[in-house]
Amino acid sequence: MGQKLKIAGWVSVGVLAGAMTTVSLQTMARGAMAPLPLEEIQQLSAVFGLVKTDYVEPVDDKKLITDAITGMVASLDPHSQYFDKKSFAEFREGTTGRFVGVGIEITQEDGLIKVVSPIEGSPAFRAGLKTNDLITKIDDTAVKGLSLSDAVKKMRGEPATKVTLTILRKDESRTFPVTITREEIKTQSVKGKLIEPGYGWIRLSQFQERTVDDFVRKAEELYKADPRLKGLVLDLRNDPGGLLDAAVAVSAAFLPENVTVVTTNGQLAESKAAYKAAPEFYARRGAGDPLKRLPAALKTVPLVVLVNEGSASASEIVAGALQDHKRATIMGSQTFGKGSVQTVRPLGPDTGIKLTTARYYTPSGKSIQAKGIVPDVMVDETLEGSPFAALRMREADLEKHLGSGQGAEVKDEVREKAREDARKRLEEESKKPLAERKLPEFGTDKDFQLAQAINQLKGATVLASKTQTERKEEKKDDAQ
Repeated sequence: MGQKLKIAGWVSVGVLAGAMTTVSLQTMARGAMAPLPLEEIQQLSAVFGLVKTDYVEPVDDKKLITDAITGMVASLDPHSQYFDKKSFAEFREGTTGRFVGVGIEITQEDGLIKVVSPIEGSPAFRAGLKTNDLITKIDDTAVKGLSLSDAVKKMRGEPATKVTLTILRKDESRTFPVTITREEIKTQSVKGKLIEPGYGWIRLSQFQERTVDDFVRKAEELYKADPRLKGLVLDLRNDPGGLLDAAVAVSAAFLPENVTVVTTNGQLAESKAAYKAAPEFYARRGAGDPLKRLPAALKTVPLVVLVNEGSASASEIVAGALQDHKRATIMGSQTFGKGSVQTVRPLGPDTGIKLTTARYYTPSGKSIQAKGIVPDVMVDETLEGSPFAALRMREADLEKHLGSGQGAEVKDEVREKAREDARKRLEEESKKPLAERKLPEFGTDKDFQLAQAINQLKGATVLASKTQTERKEEKKDDAQ
């Protein structure tokens, strides 16, 4: 163990529950590991032996060891994880923005799977699936009772294989089967359009391998449609994060060259780093600088960044950098607070661990972890407010969450009261028809926060929230 070990790792930035992670492959040299605690290792061995000899039925050795590793890593914080062969493959797939399937965004409704939208150009799109279609069966399996993730797994598969979906289309009062051939789907993480003459909107739903190229293309389209843009809204609401280099690139698109975008700090020397608005920090090897094609006006166009409780990790890095450099006005709600770095260490050809190795800091040195980015202007989701925002999970709500590492944590009693009020209101709202409970889709003419962002750019009156306040980092239980 005394020799230095070269380990290939991926630095990652993502959020819990399906967040995109991972960046560029890097080589890290580490010194010799400290001596193992002999007494504790002997105790672990003794427990292993007792389970093997005394448990009610035989247990596979591999399962015991895998479960021990899984528990050890998972007990650290919500984002550290052991990957077995299957989960490692799914993890790698998730970061690319590519997967094999039918090409639909879905949700659950009344125990069935509802089509939110088919991905443009996908097999489902070509087969004629529509928004609000309900999937009742996948091949011969009834959907009722299946979890959303199980339904997704059944629809995914190998390229060129077929899956038959039974569709209930309510507005046509008919049920019919559709057989679709699976293929590689490339998800679209960037949307954009002119909201009105002079004012554009670009939405990033996550930071993937293709995000920077798609972002550049969308910015070019906007300036081609209106070369005299007076203002731009960068929409990062509900963006769970993704690739660090993509976050640095998007920040660099708006910032002066070589200014700091984000810094990291951890135990390893390699964890102490600064990422700047320069091609060496975001350009892929051999690909050149993807930002060279951007209109020069993007560096100075008045900018508003929309964020909310679902904006996490990479999106918080972008918002924090643009806020600290006074390049943009941040509007919306306080962000998720996922400000820790995960590095993926392969343990073999098809297993690995994702380990938290550092915290992220904005250019001014503020920790993002368990705090998030506080908007310059708090804006509610609707004219009536954000009635259920207090119930949304944030980093500080996660069990065993990593603290910010900056100052004492406090208990937010005001938030506890807001949660109770939100729960009562949710009970009342749940009695209403589903159509009356849905928030308007982002980017539509009913998007209240977007309308306030455009008002900000125009210098018009902004209807700021009268109830939202900064959420302080909550005190953690000593037992955690």
